[in-house]
Amino acid sequence: MIISNRILELRKEKGISQAVLGQAVGVNARAVSYWEMGINEPKASYIVALAKYFGVSTDYLLGLED
Repeated sequence: MIISNRILELRKEKGISQAVLGQAVGVNARAVSYWEMGINEPKASYIVALAKYFGVSTDYLLGLED
């Protein structure tokens, strides 16, 4: 569940809503909400988009590095 925590933390640090993040990576706010709650995990293409948007590595999002 590391990815859900990382997405939530990064989104809050940036001060944006789930809807804004969703628009940036091509999903709706509900998908972002499900990711953050750990109900669903983003597909690889969305993990890449999230990493680019937040300026972090995919390894960081996946919890493979700090």
